[in-house]
Amino acid sequence: MAAEDFMRRAIEIAEKGRGRVHPNPLVGCVLVRDGEVIAEGWHDHIGGLHAEQAAIADAEERGISTIGSTAYVTLEPCNHHGRTPPCTEALLWAGVERVVIGSLDPNPTVRGGGMSTLMEGGIDVENGVLEKDCSNQMIEFIHWCEKRRPLVLLKAAVDCKGRVDNDGSSPSERFTSNASINRSHKTRSENMAILVGVNTVLRDNPELTARGVGAKIQPTRVVIDPSGKTPENSKLMEIGSSRVILIHSKEILRDSPQHVDRYVIPTMGDEIEVERLLDLLGDLKIQSLIVEGGPKTWKRFLDSGTVDRALLIESPIDIGSGETDVFGKGSLIDAGLVELSKEESEGDSITHWARSH
Repeated sequence: MAAEDFMRRAIEIAEKGRGRVHPNPLVGCVLVRDGEVIAEGWHDHIGGLHAEQAAIADAEERGISTIGSTAYVTLEPCNHHGRTPPCTEALLWAGVERVVIGSLDPNPTVRGGGMSTLMEGGIDVENGVLEKDCSNQMIEFIHWCEKRRPLVLLKAAVDCKGRVDNDGSSPSERFTSNASINRSHKTRSENMAILVGVNTVLRDNPELTARGVGAKIQPTRVVIDPSGKTPENSKLMEIGSSRVILIHSKEILRDSPQHVDRYVIPTMGDEIEVERLLDLLGDLKIQSLIVEGGPKTWKRFLDSGTVDRALLIESPIDIGSGETDVFGKGSLIDAGLVELSKEESEGDSITHWARSH
């Protein structure tokens, strides 16, 4: 097998940590000797072993020596103490002879230091094998390290005529398939935060949690609420399954449940600047954000040029009333996004979009 094949396997097993390790990146490691895989490991959960440590432990448990092996790891090994000791120390201790790295770590605490430490310890190091694939897998982490803002995913669902809701004469109802709903919850579980405007809270009283998909970490729930209109008896305020962040344009003197934090971004009117909001979330170490609506919030993010990706669910159902062509592919194209892929979901059409560079 070629180096690319071993790295591709490391990328594959790194996926097992998705939705379980953020804010840490997804990382996989494969140990190889004489052209054969002798052990594998991945970062599985916060506080758990890093991928390199897990691979070494896998070999130890099966009585396999790691001396003289080659480690294929998707991200540069860390060389600093955090929740676990440095991975560079583990690799040196294990007698690994060669380390092949997919992507260098953009985190200022590492940034080439891991590779230098290994080389100083006498280990042969190669960098850049399937670098693009490795970087794409941990794009949220890399984006935050470089820009100190979360990567933004806009998620929208519309009926067959581009409506997102009825005319308001009756409570809103779901019109997408069960498979699409499950996909939405899985997407929530894979991101660090979800954002809506306060009108969505007033209308739908959502929980904004990831349900039915075995989520290990619930996303932080963010509400743009300039004037403090979020009801005290709303599900967000009463259900403490994860942190809630309310973004106001002025100080709101009101007691809040323990899981609720209020932040003020001063503004001349009621429109909180999207860029400043993302800077705040970045400062709070949120690396990935889903913008779930409603239409006014979608438009503001698209107009600001800060949407990096989009997930559009189009249902064949006609909800029968309400404004048509509120949102659709045209809105994403106008904002500079391009369609990457399309799939069917029990009759619904799901398209994936990304910013054109």
